[in-house]
Amino acid sequence: MKLEGKVAIITGAGGGIGRAIALRFATEGCGVVIAGPTKEKVDRVTAEIQAAGGRAKGSVTDVADESSVKQMVDGTLEQFGRIDILINNAGVAGPTKLIHQLDRSEWDRTMAINVTGAFLCAKHVLPHLMDQRSGRIINITSIAGLRAYAFRSPYCASKWAMIGLTRTLAEEAGRYDITVNAIAPGPVYGPRIESVIRNRAVEMNLSYEEMEQQYVEPTALKRMVDEEDIASTTLFLCSSEGRNITGETITVSAGYRLS
Repeated sequence: MKLEGKVAIITGAGGGIGRAIALRFATEGCGVVIAGPTKEKVDRVTAEIQAAGGRAKGSVTDVADESSVKQMVDGTLEQFGRIDILINNAGVAGPTKLIHQLDRSEWDRTMAINVTGAFLCAKHVLPHLMDQRSGRIINITSIAGLRAYAFRSPYCASKWAMIGLTRTLAEEAGRYDITVNAIAPGPVYGPRIESVIRNRAVEMNLSYEEMEQQYVEPTALKRMVDEEDIASTTLFLCSSEGRNITGETITVSAGYRLS
């Protein structure tokens, strides 16, 4: 029980990586707040954890809306009385277009959720971590935050920005014994990467299979990673075993080649 008695807010926890982290944390004794914009998904994951005997609270939250974020944090304290961990996992894939084809609204929405959302959550959680002089923040970025990514400029820029935010938060929060790290997944099996591959294949005039190979071929292990791989790394960083790791970006990518 590596997180016995701890409480974690996990954004984007209604499915995918966020759900995998929430399930894993709950099995390790952690109370989890399942935050996401869709009530049906939030309720489903919350019920799944509670049915297995875990502690969970659902929170319908728009991370790009500061009042919604504040309500999520206040609700966590009301339910659990403390916050120990923040997982900034909420994110959108954004459009698949060349930069001159983008609408301003597409750029703004991607940035609002992927970057501003992480900032707002950290802004409202950090005072509580500072008061107790301990805590963990994990920002889920992407391998796209470490390389160029044609046709995906808003997503790519937002994930680079999350790494800069991570390093700065680590510097600011370290004196309070708060660690802040980023995890950069490579392509992760699931509906999101399938959608990304389909859209990119259309833009590049390739078949789905040809496009999929372009995501697998650069990896040393010749495969994508699983959601549970990200959850395991997140657990390590949030446990006592990761107490002296901060300001880092850890790739979980099956050895994705960056150049």
